[in-house]
Amino acid sequence: MSHAITAVVVTFHSGSTIDRCLRCLRAAADVAEIRVVDNASADDTLQIVQQHALADARVRFIANPDNPGFATACNQGAVEGSAPWLAFINPDLMVEPETLARLRELAQGRGDCVLGVEQVDVQGRADEAVRRRDPDFAAMLRSPGAGSRLAVAADRSRQLQEVDAISGALMLMPRALFGRLGGWDAGYRLHAEDLDLCRRARQAGAVVAIANGLQVLHVRGVSSRARPFFVEWHKHRGMWRYFGKFEAASRPWPMRMAVWLAIWAHAAVQVPRILLRG
Repeated sequence: MSHAITAVVVTFHSGSTIDRCLRCLRAAADVAEIRVVDNASADDTLQIVQQHALADARVRFIANPDNPGFATACNQGAVEGSAPWLAFINPDLMVEPETLARLRELAQGRGDCVLGVEQVDVQGRADEAVRRRDPDFAAMLRSPGAGSRLAVAADRSRQLQEVDAISGALMLMPRALFGRLGGWDAGYRLHAEDLDLCRRARQAGAVVAIANGLQVLHVRGVSSRARPFFVEWHKHRGMWRYFGKFEAASRPWPMRMAVWLAIWAHAAVQVPRILLRG
């Protein structure tokens, strides 16, 4: 199989980070195609992307007239490329020159897989969300605080640590697997789509894992901080969709109702927190 990678980046008001992100991707080994899909940014994101497209033929972009959501945009970017490997990269994530090539080397020979890497912020703090378990809705009802925590501890003794789910901020997989899965579920607007994709990949027999020896800088949430209510709404809506797809059919109706109430009660609790934060 060829080593070539298509990198897909979805942008929305990403002007503060997209220049550095694309510079990193253009310098990354084995990145043959860079596809940027912009979801109606109102800042200078598109102008920056256009400059990169003029300077590097590998960079092409789609300018959506509205914001159809992260999953839809990822699917748009994926079909615009042809390389046998797909890497989905957040616009606030900076890859080192060898990171994606080394991750692909780990993937080769392992069959179907969805792989990610360690992510750290500008202070060097690791993001717990890169290793996650599937949501346990019964545990959430018994103990809302503990049950909603999905993070899994790092096991540094393993080069590739298998987990239920990884962060959608950086995912690498064979294009053939992505095609068999039907891509991202466009029914999600924002959040939980990565949990969904990883669960469907595992159901299809793929390995989902983190490469513990590889690391990237993730500035995190540059566009999300400007629209906290929008983010919280879709975060909880996404979790309800996830429950409906994977759990609801096997649960009695009182539990389905309880989960719905718990999800939206948790959303309501976020309102005063957001208001106090500014």
